[in-house]
Amino acid sequence: MNNIYDVIIIGSGPGGLSAGIYSARSKLKTLIIEKNLFGGQILNTGVIENYPGSIEDETGASLAKRMIKQCEKFGAEFIKDKVLDIELNKEIKTIKCKNNTYKTKSVIIATGCKHKNLNVDREDEFLGRGLSYCAICDGHLFEDLHVYVAGGGESAVKESLYLSKFAKKVTILSKYDELKCSGYIEEKCREKYNIEIINNVKIIELLGRDVLNGIKVKNLKTNEESLFIADEDDEIIGLFVFVGLKSQTDLFKGLLNLDEKGYIKTDENMKTNIAGVYAIGDCRSKDLRQVITACNDGAIAAINVEKYIN
Repeated sequence: MNNIYDVIIIGSGPGGLSAGIYSARSKLKTLIIEKNLFGGQILNTGVIENYPGSIEDETGASLAKRMIKQCEKFGAEFIKDKVLDIELNKEIKTIKCKNNTYKTKSVIIATGCKHKNLNVDREDEFLGRGLSYCAICDGHLFEDLHVYVAGGGESAVKESLYLSKFAKKVTILSKYDELKCSGYIEEKCREKYNIEIINNVKIIELLGRDVLNGIKVKNLKTNEESLFIADEDDEIIGLFVFVGLKSQTDLFKGLLNLDEKGYIKTDENMKTNIAGVYAIGDCRSKDLRQVITACNDGAIAAINVEKYIN
């Protein structure tokens, strides 16, 4: 039984790390498996000001580093590996990874979701240097600057409204003939003096040396190309991409109950339809995906794992 973990957490974002802190502190044999960098997508966030207690230039990396240290302090183990297959229906669950196979009494799924990309060159290069996927995280960094929003759906318009509080101007670049959002949200958007809407366009090129200072778009009806350049005094423009999210739950299709968008359904205790299996954070069906809500999910799941095992 020494080779069987009490809980394996798949994913090491804020939710997974919070679950690791709570489970390891409860003396549960805890393993956190991560295929990429420990800390998850929060590592891409330059500044964090809306997480309680985050002051003095807190960054995603600095917050993740402290959470990882807490996990290690309480005895949680970390392994970098890619999960290839899982068996969840038995009392002892099996996690098959690229480099090894692990046994556990319970599983907490914290695989998150990822933003759909624009699929243009240099997109990764400008991440954190003008390009962002989170208005709440980074909007304040573009105060009194011109920002652009890629997307024409509900989330893109809502985020544009939020960005209009900081930016001197927000330009929505939508591929649609008209905005794909509720009439109420569209009305609120059009009431804003500093929001402009450009329909039927697609971003085809990102420009800049060290930071993003230019965006080239193509009109999808006329094929005419246009170039938006940062003001000379600004030197940088903001580009917020909201062209959709993709849940990281393909591994669990056919095993767990998913909603119509592919997110894992749970109850308020983070329990899935399989005993001993929990889902937390951005991969879970929920309304708000933030660091604080992921940490909340992780704590609840770990406490319920302890009850389940006992």
